Amino acid sequence: MALPSKRREMDMMKLMMSDYKVDTVNDDLHMFYVTFHGPTDRGVWKIKVELPEAYPYKSLSVGFVNKIYHPNVDESSGAVCLDVINQTWSPMFGNL
Repeated sequence: MALPSKRREMDMMKLMMSDYKVDTVNDDLHMFYVTFHGPTDRGVWKIKVELPEAYPYKSLSVGFVNKIYHPNVDESSGAVCLDVINQTWSPMFGNL
């Protein structure tokens, strides 16, 4: 299954070269944290991203570490609840 790992590496490289701060967990490309600035006066946000072994054929899991109140974010867990992530995911979607 070389293709999923190649896609994971390519997507991670693009993300790490962006303006976002990316912290891997144990140098693993399957779980990492991304820190970014929210809108002015909203502070800094941190999300946890988990990529399954079969990414991009299987959807990623994204959740806020910070407390956030939004209709698409589960208040207790911080999980992002969007159809595009949870139900209609496709490897054709753009990278991370």
